[in-house]
Amino acid sequence: MPDSRPQPPSHSWSSSSGPAAPAPLLLCGARLTDGRTVDVRLGGGRIEAVGTAGSLAADGTRARGTRVDLSGYLLLPAPAEPHAHPDTALSADDTGPVSYDPGDVRRRATEATLLQLGHGATALRAHVRVGDVAGLGALTAVLRARRALRGLAELTTVAMPRVLTGPAGADGLAVLRDAVKMGASVVGGCPDLDPDPTGYVEAVLEVAAEHGCPVDLHTDAADPARVARFAAMAGGLRPGVALGPCDGLARLPAEVAGRTADRLAAAGVTVTCLPQGGCGAVDGRGTAPVRLLRSAGVRVVAGSGAVRDVSNPVGRGDPLEAAYLLASCHGLSAGDAYAAVSTSARAAMGLPEVRVEAGFPAELLAVRGDGLPAALSSAYSRVVVHGGRVVARTSAVREYPGPAAVDPELPRQGRCGAP
Repeated sequence: MPDSRPQPPSHSWSSSSGPAAPAPLLLCGARLTDGRTVDVRLGGGRIEAVGTAGSLAADGTRARGTRVDLSGYLLLPAPAEPHAHPDTALSADDTGPVSYDPGDVRRRATEATLLQLGHGATALRAHVRVGDVAGLGALTAVLRARRALRGLAELTTVAMPRVLTGPAGADGLAVLRDAVKMGASVVGGCPDLDPDPTGYVEAVLEVAAEHGCPVDLHTDAADPARVARFAAMAGGLRPGVALGPCDGLARLPAEVAGRTADRLAAAGVTVTCLPQGGCGAVDGRGTAPVRLLRSAGVRVVAGSGAVRDVSNPVGRGDPLEAAYLLASCHGLSAGDAYAAVSTSARAAMGLPEVRVEAGFPAELLAVRGDGLPAALSSAYSRVVVHGGRVVARTSAVREYPGPAAVDPELPRQGRCGAP
């Protein structure tokens, strides 16, 4: 069975001063999605060169531990997680209400981020509750976890107030502005919970415009008129707007859903779907109509949502599982499904583009398998690279001791992990 816990690198660094410059690294014998087998040299946090296997000189990479054998692995741009809830993650087994004590939130956020890093997500957008019961304590805790994880994963935060209109709205707006000043780099929330959803969106867009922040809003899109209004209001806002999970669109008549998708596309809104379920009521799970949205020209990205909280007590936070579900249940090709959790997700989050080519950031995931379909269906063994460093490894060995005892010609074990 695979050990799902990520294994950080043996070297250490100070979280206050940040990681030292990564040493040169040579990834040997990896397969690319186009079928080539290559060596990839990393340096200074970027890809320095890509050449046929055995062609790259190991100059500067001869020191112990600077060569990684990726024979049998597929090398990909690393996933990014656009929709995480680390402040409530890993709380499903707790009794009573979720604790927003800063110590509890920091512990859960750190563990959940490392869990998702082990799956391959080197960048995560964390949606964090602010105001009412959480105050600013949960955000403070997640920002501290972010600093502690520097050099392992890139964590950005979305401030999510509950109410921004009516008598309680003034307090919510003050907390939202304070959250941005503290370090929240995205403003968002769930307008469906406010007595005046349109007013809520107007308030979020106002704060975003004041600070030049992206916007990331939650809605189930059960009301097509409401989601169309959100799209129209958000259209023209830059640097961008994301809306999700939009699962209610799947419950609309096809013609109505199609018109709504056209409006989302015209507004330039990204839809973040959650194929694994879990971001809200357990009985309201579903997934946005991915193919309809894509055919309308909407950029669709996929996130994991809940990681073992009350919304999804068994949530794994695995971007490859999200891609697998897009391919197996929603008819996307393996390449398009993986792009939804990697290159498209990175673009929606405002992160630099990643390709396995010279000059691009060294944000990579190596998965045991000879192609994307195999990688998505049985991605047990993984090597994760962030900033040019190997930051996590997961290995698995599958054994068949019973049949071999009956027939000695049968193999005793089949390795699906790294040597």
